[in-house]
Amino acid sequence: MSQDLSQTETADSRVSTVSTVSQSYASLVWRRFRRSVPGMMGLSLVVILLLSAIFAPFVAPMDPNAAGTAFAPPDRIRFHVPGDGPEAGWRLTPVSFPMVESDELDPVTFQPLIGPDYENPRAIVLFAKGWDYRLFGLKMNRHLFGTSDGSPLHLLGTDKLGRDIFSRGIIGSRITLSIALISISLITMIGTLMGITSGYIGGRFDMLFQRFVEIVLAFPQLPLYLALTTLIPVTAPSGLFLTFVITVIVGLGWAQLSREVRSKTLSMRQLDYVRAALAIGASDRRIITRHILPNVMSHVIVSVTLGIPAIVLLESFLGFLGFAVKPPLISWGLMLQDSGTFSVIGSYPWILSPVGFVLATVFAFNALGDGLRDAIDPY
Repeated sequence: MSQDLSQTETADSRVSTVSTVSQSYASLVWRRFRRSVPGMMGLSLVVILLLSAIFAPFVAPMDPNAAGTAFAPPDRIRFHVPGDGPEAGWRLTPVSFPMVESDELDPVTFQPLIGPDYENPRAIVLFAKGWDYRLFGLKMNRHLFGTSDGSPLHLLGTDKLGRDIFSRGIIGSRITLSIALISISLITMIGTLMGITSGYIGGRFDMLFQRFVEIVLAFPQLPLYLALTTLIPVTAPSGLFLTFVITVIVGLGWAQLSREVRSKTLSMRQLDYVRAALAIGASDRRIITRHILPNVMSHVIVSVTLGIPAIVLLESFLGFLGFAVKPPLISWGLMLQDSGTFSVIGSYPWILSPVGFVLATVFAFNALGDGLRDAIDPY
């Protein structure tokens, strides 16, 4: 008898592992999202890209406008210093070897051969001193990494004017990501507002407004982008040109999101809880903000994460053609203008390095969007 009582007390004293606390919608979405490996990879890359853009001068080891040796190849990064000197052997910190010209000539092009200078290794250290810059109003000269002696460090080589490609890519992320984020924010606000309004009001207004949306969607976007961007003179200020590019992207991009949100609204306004709100005298504003808008936000969030890569690709394409950003501003599309000829790509393949920034950004936001779509989907 005493043994049965002890077993009963032991069973009652056990702590249940089942949670009895109700979880919010955001916590449920996060629990599903963190199980997605591509989604978490995309989120990590997006955070790194945004932090690099915010602290771009601190991350960039070289002055993006400082000229040097034209078309210098990337420095060789090793953890081993060859030779018999005092610095030879394996090291815990990476070492950079600058690329220098040798006395030998290429038998085909008769150009001097370029190779690493193993006799002058330079240690790569964190928080190295470098070029002066201003960040949040503070004048600084420390960078995330650099050489111990302050000598140039070219991780991705230099362009035709001798400017460091890696540093220009980090600084250029500010312009490219700013165009994408500002454009997608305006597209989201306009498209969501117009879509909900059209779907909720319905009737003749919905019919007329959808005909206008169809006219906007019928325009061939790429030729129209090129035609509209040529209206700004070359001598216009960079800020005006940037504003016009964003205006063109927003003016042609809101219609598709508006059509998608409108279809969601048409199905939701027939649900029982919306009809119940109408029956008790709830205002249209309350029904839209409290019942319809929260239910379409899941689709809007996914559309935002999948729309940013499209704008980044569009800006890169327009910048490559010379219709987006003008110097002295820096963007990834503008940097790709140096790779406009096959001879340059064949002789200096590192000039295509800005493509890596575009690919990383597109992959990051696409992976994040796919993960969010699976996590938000209630089915």
